[in-house]
Parts: sequence; structure tokens; C-alpha cells
Amino acid sequence: MTLTIDVSQDKWGLTEEQRMIRDMVREFAVGKVEPRAAEIDRNCRFPVETFKEMAELGLMGLPVSEEYGGGGTDYLSYAIAVEELARVCASTALSFAAHTSLVVMPIFLFGNEAQKKKYLPDLCTNRLGAYGLTEPNAGSDAGGTETTAVKQGDKYILNGTKIFITNANYAETFIATAVTEKGIGTRGISAFIFEKNIPGFSLGGKDEKLGMRGSDWGTLQFDNAEIPVENRIGEEGKGFKYFMQTLDNGRISIGALGVGIAQGALDKALQYAKERRQFGKAIAEFQAIQFMLADMAMEIEAARLLVYNAARLKLAGQPFSKEAAMAKLYASEVAMRAANHAIQIHGGYGYTKDFPVERYLRDAKLCEIGEGTSEIQRTVIARNILS
Repeated sequence: MTLTIDVSQDKWGLTEEQRMIRDMVREFAVGKVEPRAAEIDRNCRFPVETFKEMAELGLMGLPVSEEYGGGGTDYLSYAIAVEELARVCASTALSFAAHTSLVVMPIFLFGNEAQKKKYLPDLCTNRLGAYGLTEPNAGSDAGGTETTAVKQGDKYILNGTKIFITNANYAETFIATAVTEKGIGTRGISAFIFEKNIPGFSLGGKDEKLGMRGSDWGTLQFDNAEIPVENRIGEEGKGFKYFMQTLDNGRISIGALGVGIAQGALDKALQYAKERRQFGKAIAEFQAIQFMLADMAMEIEAARLLVYNAARLKLAGQPFSKEAAMAKLYASEVAMRAANHAIQIHGGYGYTKDFPVERYLRDAKLCEIGEGTSEIQRTVIARNILS
């Protein structure tokens, strides 16, 4: 497949459909999401109403084909949607990204026809999803999964715990990984789809977080939980392969999340710098402020290009693991720097909760940890360039 990019009408080379999705999500983000952002952060409240509105707009299954209830768009359009949401509320963008990248896409890509028809229409329209991967002793080392799944007749019996799971307390459909054969490492891990009401499954306590406080996360507990054999995704023992590919996809969306946070920080910094006056003039006229703004703008454009490039490689059916890691790594670190600059430009006001830039900084940190730490991204990149 040959991928051509038309930059005649849009400097990012977006198609008319991609621009329409960007503009639609931006309008929704500014009109509906941003007014709630400070309140849901302050109260650690998951905005159920926002996700109902997003479902009505057809956003919850953007990259899924229409035959399964999705939007029938491409992955770049979805990444742009994440970016636009993160520009005003990273919490909302994170929960949206976790639902789409980590639950909807694995079922769409690796599920059988019966699983797609059973789960995707609801996930694309009225149900939230959560993905159980991280465990107390298996974080960056996802291959160290300790949750077990023992096959007994037509069921698997699961035991174990998953932690830091985004959307855990509001999801109805879950995917989780578990060891189906011990002693053979990653080749013994499988993946399963299940619903909230299965016997032996429960939700544990919630943690109070530094940032992303409007995005729910929690603990999944399996105590002889029963999951039908037909709910296994793909072949037994292929779960590690599936979630490695899932994380490649997810890194594009976390890269987009970082770009959105950084762009939002720049938006606020520019506005403040033009309005705030010191020594008889707007602080935007001072070179020290201009240099910070210039660095922010430059790095955001570079990060956006990396994210869009990874998404386009995926769209073209080309390898994109290295590029996704680069996009996620760079955009995450740009988000941190941009948010930090935005606070500096705001001065003492930036350190208060009266202005949103302190929230941008707290939210940005998650990007350097979630879906593979910055150190893991550098490992992925190194392995690719040395192979």
C-alpha cells in the first residue's frame, strides 16, 4: 500500500474527514468537557455524563468498522480525538484512550467473529471497557504475570489481582491476562474477555492519585472466577503477543495524549502571557517568556509529527513499534516540559488551583509511566535500532 499525504490544504496532511473529526471533537471538548475539568479533578469524579455524550457522538468506537457499531474511521482520526480531549481535560482523554486502545481494539483485531459481534456493538455505543494487565509484581515486566487461569471443562478458573486499572469501577466489559501454562514464560500467557457479573470476580479499593484524578482506576480481584473457554481471545498461550501489539497501538494514543496536554499548556500560557502586565507591558514582550513559548511550540510540533507518523505507518500496514515508542516517549516528556514552562510563565498564580496549568503538570506525569515507562520506551527503541 502506498501512502500519500496531501498538504495542500492542511499543514498536517489531514484528509477532509480527519479535519471534520478534529473540529467536531474540539467543539465538544471546549463546550462540554472543559467546563467540567476542574471539578472532576478536584472531586476525583469520573464524568459518566461526558462518556454518554461521547457515545452519542459516535466517539467510543471510532477506529472500528461500522458493521460492528463503530465509526469506521482510521487510527489517526482516533489519535486526533484523544489529542483534542487532552487539550482541555487529560482525565477524560485517558479513560477514552484506555477504553478504545486497550479493550475495543484488541477485540476488533484479535477476537473471533462471535466475540466481535457480541461485545463490540455495546462497547461502541453504551458500555465502557477496562484492560487488566498490571499486577503487584508485574508492572514493566508484563511477562511476569502471576494471575493464573486453570482450564476445567468448558471454563477457566482465574485467581489473582490486577492493579492500577483505568476505568475499573465503571467498566462493564473487561479484558485480562493470565497464565494458562506455567514454566514456559511469556508463551504460557493467555487473554480473556469477561463481563462484570461473572462468579468470583470483584473490584478492590481505589487509590488516590497525583493526577488524572477524573479518570477512574481500581483493582480487579479474581477468586476462583469462572470464565467460559469461548471467552479466550485467540489461541491459548498467545496472550503476551496480543498485548504487546495492543501496547504498540496504545502508545500512539498516549503520545497523542501527551501532545494534547502540551498544546493545552501552551494555549493557557499564551493567553496569560498576552494578558499579564509587568513593568508596564505584557510579559509576552519579554524575551525570557518568548523563549519558553518558542521552545514549547517547537517541541509540540515535533511531538505531533512523531505521533501522526506512527499512526500513518499503522494505517499503511507498515511496522510501527519503534515509531510508536518514539512518539510516546517524546510526547510524554514534551508534555512535562510544556506544563512546567506554563507554570513558570504564570508565576505564583500557576502554583495555585485557580489556574489549570498546575493540573496539566500533575496529569502529564502519568504519560511517562502508563503503557510502558519512558525507560521501557527507550529499551524498545534500542532493540529496534540494534536488531
